[in-house]
Amino acid sequence: MQLPLLAGAAGVLVLLLVVAALWRRGSAEASASKRAHDAAQERDPPVEIGGTYEFGITEFTDHHSGDRVAVGKVEGFVLFTEDVPGSCSVGDAIRATVTSFNRGHTSADATYEGRA
Repeated sequence: MQLPLLAGAAGVLVLLLVVAALWRRGSAEASASKRAHDAAQERDPPVEIGGTYEFGITEFTDHHSGDRVAVGKVEGFVLFTEDVPGSCSVGDAIRATVTSFNRGHTSADATYEGRA
């Protein structure tokens, strides 16, 4: 009778340890993201409006404009690039021209110019 009770308690303990490990990992990722965001707000953007830059596409997302845009980084600075053709995919290198900054100058919008 004691053996099933001990096995159940051990299972609960393992479950709690797994949940704690996952929570810490998520917390560490959130902290790293917050530190990167704070650092971005304290530095001047490494891009200029009207400048054309080459970078790799890291993902596609729905932008606040409602359009699907490519996301990439120039020196850690995020660019949301519009008008990227459907033939482009994550990992492709592209060129884009910066059109505007967001309110905190921590990211910018850009327009696709071509493949790099």
